[in-house]
Amino acid sequence: MVNYIPIVTTFFALVFFRHLALHAKAKPEAKYLLWWAIGIATYGLGTLTESIHAIAGWKDWNFKAWYILGALLGGAPLAQGTVYLLVNKRFGDLSSAALVLVVLAASTAVLLSPLQLDGTFDGRLSGQVFAWQWVRRFSPFINAYAFIFLFGGAIYSAIKYARLGKSNKRFLGNIYIAVGALLPGIGGSFTRFGYVEVLYVTELLGLLFMYLGYQVMRKDSATSVHAEQLAVQEVR
Repeated sequence: MVNYIPIVTTFFALVFFRHLALHAKAKPEAKYLLWWAIGIATYGLGTLTESIHAIAGWKDWNFKAWYILGALLGGAPLAQGTVYLLVNKRFGDLSSAALVLVVLAASTAVLLSPLQLDGTFDGRLSGQVFAWQWVRRFSPFINAYAFIFLFGGAIYSAIKYARLGKSNKRFLGNIYIAVGALLPGIGGSFTRFGYVEVLYVTELLGLLFMYLGYQVMRKDSATSVHAEQLAVQEVR
């Protein structure tokens, strides 16, 4: 039954995306909200490919979509939203352009790489089937970037709220987001060794934690410690 967990995750990602999309639409000047919405969309599309795999079995095109959406885009758009929240807009724009170029290059390599499905192939989703194994070298760099800004940014924000004593809810919300960001990364590490079922569990738990963190902070009326959010609050 573990193989069908992504179906639940996909539906929940759709709910989460709707909340973020409406939030981003209400505050179009907040680029961090737009990127977070894009991030949850790609997260949900990634688990959709896992759902297709559980229902329809192995499909070459679905595997490559899974790898692009999961290994390359798993946390990167969410992290980019945090970049816009924590750093200045110029850095956000430049890093966005760099991220898009790297992901496009990596995705092209993934799409062009032949697959090796030999007699030992067990039908699991795993990058081990790439004939060009070097394409797997892109994901650690992209995921490291995502980890630094998504997990690191949430921890940084939590510490900042704790030190200033501004909002216990926002401190807790950021801790939830940090945990949510960490869990899929742990699952992804297991996937590299062939244990993709661990990823299915951590993806769902990670999304639940991120959604909980988002809702906790969304309902808190305390002033943000981040200049970007303060600017948005002043505009609205």
